[in-house]
Amino acid sequence: FFAPGDRGGARRALELPEDVPVLLFVGRIQPLKGPDVAVQALAALGRPDALLLVVGGASGPEGEAEMAHLHRLAAGLGVSGQVRFAPPQPHHILSTYYRAADAVVVPSRSESFGLVALEASACGVPVVASGVGGLLTLVDHGETGYLVPDRDPALFAHYLREIVDHPGHAAALGRRAAERATRYTWNFAAARLRRLYSDVAVRQQVSCGA
Repeated sequence: FFAPGDRGGARRALELPEDVPVLLFVGRIQPLKGPDVAVQALAALGRPDALLLVVGGASGPEGEAEMAHLHRLAAGLGVSGQVRFAPPQPHHILSTYYRAADAVVVPSRSESFGLVALEASACGVPVVASGVGGLLTLVDHGETGYLVPDRDPALFAHYLREIVDHPGHAAALGRRAAERATRYTWNFAAARLRRLYSDVAVRQQVSCGA
């Protein structure tokens, strides 16, 4: 599922405009994943035409509270009209979201592996990520994407601007990211399996009222 593809076709499939910057956040809506940093980075980018797609669901009361916080934050920063939310997607559709994006934002507080960064890289999309955990290995700063210390929204915006304002540079980052992602085939499979087990465990907890 996760391989480079036609950006224009992906955007048409998702009914997205083809001539605007599209940023993507994928993950559970919870503070650990840092979706608030993605919204703040969008605002700091200063591009009224840019879109931020947030793909993921809220997990439990903490997730619901974070979702409400994101809506308030976007409104307060004046970017509500630029943020679009979508529920979790199956792999064959999630890959279309990756291909539609100019850049994927991974502003996690911690990451043991960094599956989203690997999926994005496999699709040939540059990643701008927190400099933590497994992301330090998956993202080669300046070669396949960028690493941001301290989850600084302004610095996220700076690197996102480097990508959206310089298409040739962004394309080179994406090509190198896709090449690098091929090294992680087994890690990729193991991480996807861990995610599947985690999702099943969460659903069981919810159904049991945990």
